Amino acid sequence: MQRNIVLVGFMGTGKTTVGRILANRLGWTFTDTDAFIQEQTGMTISRMFEEHGEAFFRERETEALQELLQRRNQVVSTGGGAVLLEENRRLMLENGLVVAMKAEEAVIVERVRGDKGRPLLQGDVVERVHTLVEARRHAYDFAPVQLHTDRLPPEEAARRIEEMLEA
Repeated sequence: MQRNIVLVGFMGTGKTTVGRILANRLGWTFTDTDAFIQEQTGMTISRMFEEHGEAFFRERETEALQELLQRRNQVVSTGGGAVLLEENRRLMLENGLVVAMKAEEAVIVERVRGDKGRPLLQGDVVERVHTLVEARRHAYDFAPVQLHTDRLPPEEAARRIEEMLEA
C-alpha cells in the first residue's frame, strides 16, 4: 500500500475537488499544497508572485512537498507547476502513488475562466491556458497513473483512483 496519493496536473483538471472526495473515501487527510503554502507564509499565491516572483513561490512549493510527503495516509493535491522541478518529481514518486489528472484545453478554460486567484492566467485566459498547456505538454508524463477527467464526474474519478491504489 502506498503511503500517500499525489495528484498532479494542469490547473482546472480537478485535483482539489477529486482529492477531497478521495481522502474522504479512504479516511485519509487531504492537503492542497497551494493552501498549505499560503497558510505557512501568510500570503496569497498572487501576492507571492507579485512581490517575490515565481522562483520564490517554487522554492516554497519544494519546501512544502518535503514536509508534507514525510507524512502518511494523505491525498496531496499539488499546484500545476509543482512538477517542473526534478526534485519535486523525485519526492512525489518516492513518497506516494502519483496520479496525473488531465483535461482538454477547452474544458480547462471553462473550469478556470472566472478564477482571479491564478497569477499565471492574468490576461487572455484562452491564450494563457493554451501557452501553458503547450509548455507543459509532457510535464506530467512521469506519473505512473494517467487519468482524463474531461467527462468524468469527481466521484467517479475518486473511485477509479481508489481502485488503482488497491490494485
